[in-house]
Amino acid sequence: MRRVRPGFLTVALLLGWSLTTAGITTLPNVPDSVKFAVIGDNGTGDREQYDVADQMRRVQATFRFDLVIMMGDNFYGSQKPDDLIKKFDKPYKPLLEADVVFRAALGNHDEPHTMNYPPLNMNGQRYYTFAKKNVRFFVLDTNRLDRVQLQWVEEALASAREEWKICYFHHPLYSNAGRHGSAVDIRVLLEPLLVKYGVRAVFSGHDHNYERIVPQNGIQYFVSGAGGKLREGDVNRSSTTAAYFDSDRSFMVVEIAGAQMFFEAISRTGATVDSGVIPLVPARAGTVGAEGGAR
Repeated sequence: MRRVRPGFLTVALLLGWSLTTAGITTLPNVPDSVKFAVIGDNGTGDREQYDVADQMRRVQATFRFDLVIMMGDNFYGSQKPDDLIKKFDKPYKPLLEADVVFRAALGNHDEPHTMNYPPLNMNGQRYYTFAKKNVRFFVLDTNRLDRVQLQWVEEALASAREEWKICYFHHPLYSNAGRHGSAVDIRVLLEPLLVKYGVRAVFSGHDHNYERIVPQNGIQYFVSGAGGKLREGDVNRSSTTAAYFDSDRSFMVVEIAGAQMFFEAISRTGATVDSGVIPLVPARAGTVGAEGGAR
């Protein structure tokens, strides 16, 4: 039986969500910090994707992020050249014109040839790494997490010298959504490496909602899979759910300033539905690892 869900405003009040003005974030927005946005499961070409893209543009006008990390399912349905323009170039045109760089992971709906689509900056690679200042990003292909990729992951993590290590990929290791939920088979293979080498945050998509997981083994996990698709009311909140939003499309903005990572989840209409801060050093066992706006 599906649980009865209260209205959005009631949920917001109960969980402590702050409903800020569209385009205005609660992030510190300090000079020289690493600023980026997070989207997943976005490539529909529908009005809702364009709405999310417009909110991203509004936020970027004052919070000057110069990077968007993509959780996969960058394109749904037909993926011919005209489709890629409709489902990427057009909705994100203002951000591209502002020199914002997109860096994508592959989702299960993405055709392999899209790895070569220049605006996604994958350069034909299923998995890769890049750095911005004191942050090292690791982009994985969880559609096919084979032995060769796992060996690459371990070597890349072991050799990274940046203070912050962040991974992102399509399938969530932890999720309380009813449609897909946790990819336990992938978690068994990947999580030991993430813990061993000090990964601090992991972003995924696949489930079409937003969810922040209670930190697991010192790692903060996020699901941000509602950049275009939505599976309304799909989150079955459990003891591992720190916060969630499954009423509308959403995206995230993140700011890393020194030893703190600030995050904010924003709905298609511009409401801030979750926010908080993660310290570089994980909290002790038994304590909350992210001070968030949703309790």
